[in-house]
Amino acid sequence: MSKATGFLRDFRNFAVKGNAVDLAVGVIIGAAFGRIVDSLVKDIVMPIINFILGGAVDFSNKFIVLSMPANYNGPMTYADLTKAGANVFAWGNFVTIVINFVLLAFIIFWMVKAVARARSHLDAAPAATPADVQLLQEIRDLLKQQQQRGTGV
Repeated sequence: MSKATGFLRDFRNFAVKGNAVDLAVGVIIGAAFGRIVDSLVKDIVMPIINFILGGAVDFSNKFIVLSMPANYNGPMTYADLTKAGANVFAWGNFVTIVINFVLLAFIIFWMVKAVARARSHLDAAPAATPADVQLLQEIRDLLKQQQQRGTGV
């Protein structure tokens, strides 16, 4: 067997093992879940914060201009300034990402707790058979053995 064939066999075994496939599924679901959390922050949490604070607070557009390009007369938005080459300290975008992370971590924490609780219920050992039930089962088994031998009680 050549080294290439052995390498390909090893790669195939690695690629189809449960861990690699589970990891791939986790990454795909994690990416989709990240988009859900982004939407949760943007479309649910931020409007509630805006309502509580009594105004439109858009953290993603909060920034401090550190340096401007010479002769810039365009709009003073984050997108336009960065396109023009301004040096912008975008603290609002960072705050939005931190909020996303905290929400995602919180949701994952509760999901892991729920899965652990479900697993503990599934993995719990069955309750021991009470002594009187065990004795009755032994008597039943002895009676069956005697009937099979034809001795009867």
